[in-house]
Amino acid sequence: MGIPASEAFAVSTHILKQRIKGNKRYPLVMMLEPLWRCNLACVGCGKIQHSEEILGTYMSPQECWDAADECGAPIISIAGGEPLIHPQIGEIINGFIERKKFLHVCTNGLLLERWLPRLEPSKYLTFTVHIDGMRELHDEMVDRKGVFDKAVAGIREAKRRGFRVSTNTTVFADSSPEQMRELFNFLMDDLDVDGMQVSPGYDYPKAPNQKVFLQRPQMIETFRQIFAFPERKHWRFFQTPIFLEFLEGKTAMQCTAWGNPTRTVMGWQRPCYLMNEGYVKTFDELINETEWDRYGYGRDSRCTNCMAHCGYEATAVKATIASPLEGVRAAISTMGGKKA
Repeated sequence: MGIPASEAFAVSTHILKQRIKGNKRYPLVMMLEPLWRCNLACVGCGKIQHSEEILGTYMSPQECWDAADECGAPIISIAGGEPLIHPQIGEIINGFIERKKFLHVCTNGLLLERWLPRLEPSKYLTFTVHIDGMRELHDEMVDRKGVFDKAVAGIREAKRRGFRVSTNTTVFADSSPEQMRELFNFLMDDLDVDGMQVSPGYDYPKAPNQKVFLQRPQMIETFRQIFAFPERKHWRFFQTPIFLEFLEGKTAMQCTAWGNPTRTVMGWQRPCYLMNEGYVKTFDELINETEWDRYGYGRDSRCTNCMAHCGYEATAVKATIASPLEGVRAAISTMGGKKA
């Protein structure tokens, strides 16, 4: 699975407590979007198509911490927009570390080197840098030259300073299996990142380029080819074996949208990180008043081509915790190392 043992233990303990309490729906990861402004306009992004007034709105550090307390998830994923644009992101990060929340700061890496000297490495902090391919492909996906080199430089410096670094790769129609093979080998063997995340792109209706998205059968075939490469056994993923098998079509799962609730500058977003049917003021409203059974594969047409980790990884994590065999498989996958 790739994640640190302490983080995996926190998630396992959280799930056990929720089951003892008899809670049917509970969060595992809170998706926090303290701003929507970004310094890039990626071709497959549906998060930046807002008015200037909304793009100029920022959650305060206290609002961020209060949302985490309200939600109770053991892991916080700070996304956006670009979180390192937030003028108080250092305070927000340190506040979560003080509260012993495992924190993943999702960044395009452009500002990473600027912030590193202001922060201290911690087992609670992981920088997740978005890398969609090697130089040419990545810069094409983010629609700006030079971004790949800047992100790679940030990763190298973060590793040099002792920070935990993972990567997040979105697979699009232009992402050939061979390109993903080259990328994952580079991330493991050259950059020595602590782990990787991978997911098919979600077909945001407002994304600037609709041609980049794969249909579900294409997604499955692409991931089958990617995971068939012999180097696969050396790739460390911050994801469960069950989810990765789901991407290959080997395992059928239904989405657990409430496992990764999203708090944005507008409030708690219904029903999930990728779809927006309005906002509510409290986490309790989100969990208890959302008609969750309306959403998911075979239920809502917008979910037909979604195989994103923010929906399905929570399902996979719960299955892993419930099965001793899956727990062993996840532990073994954590040990994946560099090629001999």
